[in-house]
Amino acid sequence: MDLGIKNKVAFVTGGSRGLGKAAAISLAKEGVNIGICGRTQSSIDSTIDDLKTLGVQVEGFIADISNIKNLEKLHKDITNKLGQIDILVNNVGGSKSKGDFTETSLNGFQETFSLNLFGSFEMMKLVTPNMIDNQWGRIINIASIWGREYGGNISYMAAKAALIATTKHAGLSLAKHGVLVNSIAPGSIAHPEGSWERFQNENPKSVVDEFISNNLPMGKFGWPEPVGDLIAYLSSDRIGLITGSCVVIDGGQSYSML
Repeated sequence: MDLGIKNKVAFVTGGSRGLGKAAAISLAKEGVNIGICGRTQSSIDSTIDDLKTLGVQVEGFIADISNIKNLEKLHKDITNKLGQIDILVNNVGGSKSKGDFTETSLNGFQETFSLNLFGSFEMMKLVTPNMIDNQWGRIINIASIWGREYGGNISYMAAKAALIATTKHAGLSLAKHGVLVNSIAPGSIAHPEGSWERFQNENPKSVVDEFISNNLPMGKFGWPEPVGDLIAYLSSDRIGLITGSCVVIDGGQSYSML
């Protein structure tokens, strides 16, 4: 299937590893020129080397997406190198505070929102004026099944739920401009240096096996490539009426019917 996005420009936050790297690779395979950001130069350089083998233009940037005041400069640096952004993948996320309600401070709650929501919102605000002018754009926000139902810690769950709601509202607001905005909700996806890899490495096999038996109907953890391919599809000309949606990709893990 030709996704119709060859020579578009995509920017993937947290694109040097995990789901972000998978998204960058899937987009590059469609001929999309790629900008990525991450926190370590070594991981950025390694991913750039992989992406360049796919014959597209690639640029990498050191950036902390939760540091809102630096995002305008980051956006300027990207567009100076690659041109205006047609596709934004807000992949950066995680937990700054990992406790339950009684263990979570307001500061920790706010820090998790900065990482998962506020940085993504600011990047959306920076890229959409050009998308509106062009009457074409795609934004994909990486949420979680734990933004749709109970799971994880309170700050992460609340931030991802807010990201899904933000996606819905922005999707409806921008639809008339040809800018389609969607989120995806991955389940437990294992990848190098990720939390689910650490879970498997740090716990006895019996604990890991019990988690899989109780939570993962496919009998195994997810892997990044299907997520990357879904992101590429949601970035494409083929999605037609899909906007404001949250697409679950979890191997049947979640329970929500909504």
